Amino acid sequence: MAKNEKPHEQQKRRLRSQLWFDNPDNPGMTALYLERYLNYGLTREELSSGRPIIGIAQTGSDLSPCNRHHLELAERVRAGIRDAGGIALEFPVHPIQETGKRPTAALDRNLAYLGLVEVLYGYPLDGAVLMTGCDKTTPACLMAAATVNTPAIVLSGGPMLDHYLNGKRMGSGTLIWQARQDQAAGKIDYKEFMEIVAQSAPSIGHCNTMGTASTMNALAEALGMSLPGCAAIPAPYRERAQIAYLTGKRAVEIVREDLKPSDILTRAAFENAIVACSAIGGSTNAPIHINAIARHVGVELKIEDWEKLGHDVPLLVNMQPAGEYLGEEYFRAGGLPAVMHELLQAKRLHGDALTINGKTYAENVARAKSSDADVIRPYAKPLKPHAGFKVLHGNLFDSAIMKTSVISDEFRKRYLSNAKDPNAFEGRAIVFDGPEDYHHRIDDPALGIDEHSVLFMRGVGAIGYPGSAEVVNMQPPAALIKKGVTSLACIGDGRQSGTSGSPSILNASPEAAAGGGLALLKTGDRVRIDLNKGTADILISDAELTARRAALQKGGGYRYPPSQTPWQEIQRAMVDQLADGMVLQPAVKYQRVAQKFVPRDNH
Repeated sequence: MAKNEKPHEQQKRRLRSQLWFDNPDNPGMTALYLERYLNYGLTREELSSGRPIIGIAQTGSDLSPCNRHHLELAERVRAGIRDAGGIALEFPVHPIQETGKRPTAALDRNLAYLGLVEVLYGYPLDGAVLMTGCDKTTPACLMAAATVNTPAIVLSGGPMLDHYLNGKRMGSGTLIWQARQDQAAGKIDYKEFMEIVAQSAPSIGHCNTMGTASTMNALAEALGMSLPGCAAIPAPYRERAQIAYLTGKRAVEIVREDLKPSDILTRAAFENAIVACSAIGGSTNAPIHINAIARHVGVELKIEDWEKLGHDVPLLVNMQPAGEYLGEEYFRAGGLPAVMHELLQAKRLHGDALTINGKTYAENVARAKSSDADVIRPYAKPLKPHAGFKVLHGNLFDSAIMKTSVISDEFRKRYLSNAKDPNAFEGRAIVFDGPEDYHHRIDDPALGIDEHSVLFMRGVGAIGYPGSAEVVNMQPPAALIKKGVTSLACIGDGRQSGTSGSPSILNASPEAAAGGGLALLKTGDRVRIDLNKGTADILISDAELTARRAALQKGGGYRYPPSQTPWQEIQRAMVDQLADGMVLQPAVKYQRVAQKFVPRDNH
């Protein structure tokens, strides 16, 4: 129930859908709207009775295998909506599948967002269940809900079951990176590679690691937009269908209470999400998407906040790629509520933040203790004391992030353990212009790549790729892998998969295509990364930098491939950088539109 609202006042509020289906002031239009929605069996009584009409934003399809089980879960959502006195209207959301869409699924996040805004605003819906799962569906749905600001609740799809290879836990995505490395080292051939990966997705659901899908659905819950415990339930478990039913029921209740995204998505909620991301070992894609949601709801959030609020948060979840376990064990240990309980006890959360079930975070997680202290660690006994992102600045870029929870002992020893220069390194830059260039030249002996080289990937940002690709986590040349060097320092203006354990420096903003410092870098330049100071620089003079920039501008700027579709051209013309959420710049001024406007009639 909305704050300070008496029970009888809920019944007085006319619902948004009644402008379509029960408007005596405009009988001609009411007749037009009502007539066609009866043609498949709905009754006039249902539509005109003042019962809340709840949209089910369906992201499942054959093109989106990670979300496909939502086609079945929607039936349980419908049952919950019906039992709570509502009417369900299901509709498709533009498909987004991280592993299926070329050139990148990130290109479609803003496209799905735009489509969903128009549906939530322009159709007779009082509220919505946002069915999320694979990576970009979660931010796309939350961005749209934030823009329109009608009552909405998130139902995630859950991770697939755990997978084992030769008796060892192997997470989806993470296994692929390992198999790629094994093929390069000559341990397996192409046929064996394909056989391994063909077995690595053992059930319905999204990645069973703490990749971007698990991260973003956990952060939807951390923001307060999902029912407690929703994010971690594995997709095939009965609890997933049960919470789908409860989500449907709650969707009707939040309409009656007029509980909107803007009531929940406050600055405190976003700070809770940042802290939670560090504690779970969350994906480097999270800052992009969380910053985008914040911008669409009008909350001030900067990339620097991720280090300020989250860097010193300990790693509590022992889950791949930063840890050992997978999704089923994480769920059985207590999932996100158990993590948030530890953070609340350590006074790292805003316990008074409101959540979608009408209770505060403190109320929700007060008793949610971990049942397995090896999977979800006590705050005082973490896997790592500092697990958040470092935000770096310098003449290479204005900002980029590095995930510290996945810095391996081998990487730390080789790059960050100089007693005379701790947590810093210098190296010779090897520059690639896009993944095609990387794959073509990485094994070229003429590049002189050694175990101290620094690999750069540019031209793969929001504008340059377009859409920003997950290609920065480059593996070393096969010759080095065969010698036991399994990772080099990687830096780029694109992204990497959240399932990757590479401690790359990512999301560089501005990107090369927008005139960032990476566009001025040349193979053979010396670069310096200093984690203590938070700096990343080409070690050349200011005069040389100025001369290179002038030459670049004279030559027409950094060159990148032409747009291949209308949407690519449209997005490139108005997209912001990764540090600022990769949002469409003209879109962020549209906030709380359902409270500001009433859509005009269509006839």
